[in-house]
Amino acid sequence: MAQAIKKVVVAGGGTAGWMAAAALSKLMGKQLDITLVESEQIGTIGVGEATIPTLVFFHRLLGIDEAEFLRETQGTYKLGIQFENWRDVGKDYLHAFGVTGRDCWACGFQHFWLRAKELGFAGDFGEYCLERRAAEENKFTHLPNNGLNYAFHIDASRYAAYLRKFSEGFGVKRVEGKIDHVQLHPENGYIRSLKLDSGQEVEGDFFIDCTGMRALLIERALHTGFESWSHWLPCDSAMAVQTEAVEAPIPYTRSIAHESGWQWRIPLQTRVGNGLVYASRYQSDESARTQLLENVQGKTLTEPLSIKFQTGRRRKQWHKNCLAVGLSSGFLEPLESTSIHLIQQNIVRFLRFFPQQEIHQREVDEFNRQSEFDMERIRDFIILHYKVTDRTDTEFWRHCRQLSVPDTLAAKIDMFRETGHVFREGGELFVDSWQQVMLGQGLMPERYHPLVDAMSEQELKGFIEQVKSSVDTNVEKLKDHNVYLREMLAKSAP
Repeated sequence: MAQAIKKVVVAGGGTAGWMAAAALSKLMGKQLDITLVESEQIGTIGVGEATIPTLVFFHRLLGIDEAEFLRETQGTYKLGIQFENWRDVGKDYLHAFGVTGRDCWACGFQHFWLRAKELGFAGDFGEYCLERRAAEENKFTHLPNNGLNYAFHIDASRYAAYLRKFSEGFGVKRVEGKIDHVQLHPENGYIRSLKLDSGQEVEGDFFIDCTGMRALLIERALHTGFESWSHWLPCDSAMAVQTEAVEAPIPYTRSIAHESGWQWRIPLQTRVGNGLVYASRYQSDESARTQLLENVQGKTLTEPLSIKFQTGRRRKQWHKNCLAVGLSSGFLEPLESTSIHLIQQNIVRFLRFFPQQEIHQREVDEFNRQSEFDMERIRDFIILHYKVTDRTDTEFWRHCRQLSVPDTLAAKIDMFRETGHVFREGGELFVDSWQQVMLGQGLMPERYHPLVDAMSEQELKGFIEQVKSSVDTNVEKLKDHNVYLREMLAKSAP
């Protein structure tokens, strides 16, 4: 499109829409006219209220005050996810956000730990990760130089409202109304405007599709196509409900595997987000509803909400003058809390690729290549939890164990089993997480790196003890999570 982009229209609100509006208005508001179209009659799907540490850096980019953000979103801190019954019934582990142990130039800490375990003087792998230890002891404190990796549990609806206020402060105009029709330029097929049910027409140079699973712009108007991953990820349904908090919030999410899927528990300041993700092939909606309500704590605050989904991605995240953000771009179940991360990734990547004068296909293609890579690697990481398991107690879990997985994941699993190595490819999101989850799911490497044998047993023991001592010292510096949270909220008192 041979014209400079001056008018950006965000179609849809919710978390995706208002995150896009917030970033564009804060960082490019002086150059752009930004309008967001949403309807109060259309509800948003909050399948996940848990995040990962990249949100911390997104907020720093926007200059968001963390204490104020926590107050406005009923937020709590998050240090990881506890996986219960995933390896097998009664076997749990905690996937924490931090780096475990201390790597050397040639190999990761897991190689030193494997030999030390063989020799009988290494504890559980998680003992050497500060974030895991802090989570298990319900502690949290900001440490200098980002010494403690963390994220948040938030109320997604409150977060959208908070970002709306933020965005409007930087000039974003909100238009109330349902999108009735997407009008295209007849000569090139680019989007020209959104026709609302009120008759109002909202024109723009560039459009961001945040219309959720309906994907009104990127799919219904531009027909980019959808690549399904349901043959690898059999869950296709969720049931969600909110409950009153009956205990102080813990600094980690709980993911509890059940007979045909898994349940989330996300602790906020005064309530808990609960949900059951399941495969309708193995469990009926009514059974899922009953199971969820029987496995929550506290009084229910909402009626259980049924959500149907298909895992996969749009074949193009950016097509012509339209970018898909959030559920319009695809869906991955919230097992590793990556939904909001993928929203911000597309936003920040778009800002990096923002067309100076006109849209160039070469940049669009590169954007789509990077987005595809991100989603596929996260997809692989989520499939890993289902594939590598000792569970055989139900038909669902037997099916998961027998899955034929993507070649990219099969290669990672085989390499770790045979050599203990995990290599990060390109800008891959997860690094230490791979060995944490593979070990947690019961995948033990057959050997360690030969460099480890250069250390004597005494040297290795001293190294392992030194790492453990360093973690112990830092855990002692941390305050109780709820004490620290109250101190942060006091800083933001209106």
